[in-house]
Amino acid sequence: MKDGVPKPRKTSGKTSDRILKEIRRNPDATIPELSNLVGVTSHSVERNLKKLHESGLVKRIGPAKGGHWKVRDVDSE
Repeated sequence: MKDGVPKPRKTSGKTSDRILKEIRRNPDATIPELSNLVGVTSHSVERNLKKLHESGLVKRIGPAKGGHWKVRDVDSE
């Protein structure tokens, strides 16, 4: 933790990794689209996105409708 901001960490979950992969391919993907691509429920995608957001790996830019996802590249830090 630096200046009160938690350091981003990689997730160990396969589902989270697949969600990150799909978001990198299509930052405009919706939760239902991610659900279909990854093969899990929308609720599972929402839960994983919440964990990814809390860990600093993913951020939503813009509004829920019309916004996009931004994935933080931890490997380059």
